[in-house]
Amino acid sequence: MTDINQEIVKTGDFESFINRTGEGNKEVILFLHGSGPGVTAWANWRYALTACGEDFDCIAPDLIGFGQSSHPNPLPKNRQGWMNYWVEQAIALLDELGIQKAHVVGNSLGCSVAQELLIEHPERFKRIILMGPGGTPNTKLSPELARAKGFYDNPTPKKLRQIMSWFVYDPEALKTEIDSLTDTRFETAMKPEIKRSNESIFSTAAVPVPVTALNRINHKVLLVHGRDDRVCSVESSYYLLSHLPNAQLHVYGKCGHWTQIEQKESFNHLVKEYFSEFI
Repeated sequence: MTDINQEIVKTGDFESFINRTGEGNKEVILFLHGSGPGVTAWANWRYALTACGEDFDCIAPDLIGFGQSSHPNPLPKNRQGWMNYWVEQAIALLDELGIQKAHVVGNSLGCSVAQELLIEHPERFKRIILMGPGGTPNTKLSPELARAKGFYDNPTPKKLRQIMSWFVYDPEALKTEIDSLTDTRFETAMKPEIKRSNESIFSTAAVPVPVTALNRINHKVLLVHGRDDRVCSVESSYYLLSHLPNAQLHVYGKCGHWTQIEQKESFNHLVKEYFSEFI
């Protein structure tokens, strides 16, 4: 396993807090985390970073408005405004690190960012993995996701632990993991700048990528989804499978929204295999 190095990278008016393993390896993977109270790139990707850093240069930034990266002021007025920040951040970060082309692994919100990157900057990316994507026209606002969006109405550790239990198939099996994440994520979520940014993000609605744009994405895309995902249902991946020209889908049974944690060994093997032909 590889140690995770952390640093702040300045790009333009913003700072990106990044987690990195395998620096110096030829092939680069950019990991984009999802949303949720107190989420960080480390919380989403720590297992993947340590496993994949043996063979790849793995970079996982806190997206603008999350974790220890910058928080914009004034806040964007809608989701597309936030999306513009995230796309600009990703490209500026690759430029600053001297990376011409990278693979991408996105989770949930990170999948939406990845799709925007492929539309706006297709020449900068190779293969793509979209894990637990939402934001499609057939993505339903589940009761679990609706409750998660309302976290800041009455934020407590108990409420956060309850929310995170909905992200997995078997909360009892992952009780230790959920309890540990609750402590770190609640502390992060309650920081004033994070609360301000997250309330803004959670109050905006996803803007689905038009089918015409999806049809023009020619990159090879691996969709990965938990069959029992109650946050972003597997139907979202079936929708993308039907519109992305070079897509395939891998579905895990007895798995919720956190494939990278619930099925971490298998998921990490899948990631390494999918990108291995470039090594």
